[in-house]
Amino acid sequence: MEIPASSARTLFVTTALPYANGPFHIGHIMEYIQADIWVRFQRMQGHTVHFVCADDTHGAPIMLKAEAEGVTPQALVERITATRPKHLAGFYLSFDHWHSTDSPENVELSQDIYRRLKSAGLIYAKPIEQFHDPVKAMFLPDRYIKGTCPVCGAKDQYGDACEVCGSVYAPTDLIDPYSTLSGAKPVLKTSDHFFFRLSDPACIEFLRAWTQDGRLQSEVANKAREWLGEQDATKGLADWDISRDAPYFGIPIPDAPGKFFYVWLDAPVGYLASLKAHLRNRGIDFAQFLQDPNVDQYHFIGKDIVYFHTLFWPAMLKFAGVPYKVPDNIFVHGFITFSGEKMSKPRGTGISPDVYLDLGLNPEWLRYYLAAKLNGKVEDLDFNPDDFIARVNSDLVGKYVNIASRAANFITKNFAGKLGTPAESENDRANRLTIAQMEAEAARANYAAREYGKVLRDAMRIADRINEAFDAAQPWLLAKDPARRDALQTICSQSLQGFQLLTVLLAPVLPATASRVARDFFGLGREFVWSDAWKEPTAVAPYTHLLARVEAKQIDALLEGPKATSAALLQSGVTSAASPQSSAASRTESQVSIEDFAKIDLRIARIVNAEAVNGADKLLKLTLDVGEGRHRTVFAGIKSAYRPEDLVGRLTPVVANLAPRKMKFGLSEGMVLAASGDGPGIFLLAPDDGAQPGMRVK
Repeated sequence: MEIPASSARTLFVTTALPYANGPFHIGHIMEYIQADIWVRFQRMQGHTVHFVCADDTHGAPIMLKAEAEGVTPQALVERITATRPKHLAGFYLSFDHWHSTDSPENVELSQDIYRRLKSAGLIYAKPIEQFHDPVKAMFLPDRYIKGTCPVCGAKDQYGDACEVCGSVYAPTDLIDPYSTLSGAKPVLKTSDHFFFRLSDPACIEFLRAWTQDGRLQSEVANKAREWLGEQDATKGLADWDISRDAPYFGIPIPDAPGKFFYVWLDAPVGYLASLKAHLRNRGIDFAQFLQDPNVDQYHFIGKDIVYFHTLFWPAMLKFAGVPYKVPDNIFVHGFITFSGEKMSKPRGTGISPDVYLDLGLNPEWLRYYLAAKLNGKVEDLDFNPDDFIARVNSDLVGKYVNIASRAANFITKNFAGKLGTPAESENDRANRLTIAQMEAEAARANYAAREYGKVLRDAMRIADRINEAFDAAQPWLLAKDPARRDALQTICSQSLQGFQLLTVLLAPVLPATASRVARDFFGLGREFVWSDAWKEPTAVAPYTHLLARVEAKQIDALLEGPKATSAALLQSGVTSAASPQSSAASRTESQVSIEDFAKIDLRIARIVNAEAVNGADKLLKLTLDVGEGRHRTVFAGIKSAYRPEDLVGRLTPVVANLAPRKMKFGLSEGMVLAASGDGPGIFLLAPDDGAQPGMRVK
């Protein structure tokens, strides 16, 4: 069920909620990038998109981790949530709102849905035998019980599903179960639990229709058919246990003291809770929004949580009734692997989003690489370091950016930046723009179907065509012949129109670059819209650096992990105040004496001039007055946070006696001081009014 290009729609889009017991991993970032590309594409079509997500904060794992750390679950969640903005902003993820399942909205909606299902006769209670840890004195959640799979015989499988054969079962079905908390053999105890009648004939009938009507990917629909049962509609699904006993961190079940919703009931409701908070901020009525026939609801998820999203979630929404409605589609993706292996921190096979950003690697490199491998199927995606370097350098630098860097120089030097095709016939011009529109329409269809790899392959084919035509015309020879001035302007303008087409096609993947091209290079003063793909730009500014090549040493540092980031910060020309979380741990390991500190000559400097550094994504070249009667040059890695013109005249501390360091861009004679933390941003330190260049900081 894709959206017709001709009609404007309103879309409600989510990604799977990350569990708030740790920072984002690369699998989260892959999913968010996939969804973000689709959202940005839809916005370029003129559709209104509400793109929301939330932290999944409830359940036994968070409760137990908080207990082990001696903090409340809320404090643990708050600490984890504070790490989110760095990654959301760092990878250009355009969520409209980020919320939490431990919120008033989620309590209200989860309890409301429960009451509605209960009124519909779909909730009942019954006593069950449940595993209890005699050492921890608590009932064991499914994920804290392991044993041998009763279906395939695989060992060390969790109590709710087998990761080897994919079977779903009850914890009591496990062979030789044991508690992962204490290692003890669990004992069975009886407790009253609440169940959702997923086996009700009405539920089965609905789910059979909903999962098999063409909305789901074929792999997902086939799996749902297997779960539902092919022949006997009464034997496909078991009823769903939706309650947990105290102690438990979750939402209380109304009128049932000591009982809480199982996390998988309130977690997907978190989509709606986040939407409700977001709509309230915009003055939009939540119930009216959900019931608007022009609103479509889409979820991006991984293949490991298909069961919950294609059976439990739509059934909950369907039988809760108005204003709730079922999703229009569930988009499922595979896992991300590393050079053919499952990513594993202990084995050192994987990449850290945190390290990626801390090293200053361009987030658009990763967005492009992942997009080039993503499609509409449920397939795993492999990150290969060598392939990453080759693909980014070849496609983005060697093909795409190469067009603008070569053609723009001829236009700005010979035609004052004005574009035109005087040597082209009107018929040829019309054909060229028609072809551009056809290329854009093909990309539109592929983006809508989440076939990003096809979009990028087609884009690079177009780039090859443009570069080949440019080389065949030999503009460097045309520029030497005044009689061929029209031909020179024509081939360069045709190439730059092609560059605009490519940038529009790549804009959902490369949003920051596309924004600079639209606003600064072509001077539109706005972001690109899809129809710009087959329009001709009229002028171009002098070319400035857009994308750098990936260096092998950068990927080596990425694979080396966190220990590489401190060295990278020193090389960038900025020393950064430590984040609160890291400072306490490092204080005892790296204490210095007052004599050691006195060796550092900290001085106040005035920034006399600041400018970008060609070929450097992170650096600004600062000219400093440190009160010495001369100016110093310092290269500082603060380009992402400051525009050069905004720094001129500012005062900031500088390490004045740092040994000069020769860089490929010039000699750096000091280090300015800045602060950074877990959140996004770099912040130059500044003295109070009255400080003067040369004053010592002590």
